[in-house]
Amino acid sequence: MGWKAAQKLIQNWKIIRGDNVMIIRGKDRGETGIIKRVIRSQNRVIVEGKNLVKKHIKQGQGYEGGIFTVEAPLHVSNVQVLDPVTGKPCKTGIKYLEDGTKVRVSRGIGTSGSIIPRPEILKIRTTSRSNIVGPKDTPMDLVLEKTYDAETGRGMPEL
Repeated sequence: MGWKAAQKLIQNWKIIRGDNVMIIRGKDRGETGIIKRVIRSQNRVIVEGKNLVKKHIKQGQGYEGGIFTVEAPLHVSNVQVLDPVTGKPCKTGIKYLEDGTKVRVSRGIGTSGSIIPRPEILKIRTTSRSNIVGPKDTPMDLVLEKTYDAETGRGMPEL
């Protein structure tokens, strides 16, 4: 990717994995689906069961070749999140509730202004966090060891 393309990458994403979206441009225009994957490096998303293309895969060692139907990525500008109340495509905004929690809300003409809930799929971890101490982990007694004393300045490197 060149530097011009890198400048056009979206910094603040309003669409996340698991969102219910409508495709607004392309061959599947008007159809709805769920975001399966977000490719932030290319500003693209993969919608489950939409934008299907035929892919020719050569046979290799250990797998069968042939012609397969796969989901191709769509540009993020070609999809819009669905309003949970009206079921129509809408833009998303961010608001803070009274208790300080940050939520996404639907905005635009003809929308309800309701809260767009976070998808449940984001709460499920694909890989579990390991609690087992490995050979490259730092021992806990070394982590808790005090190496600098602020009052005396002991432990400060000589510059």
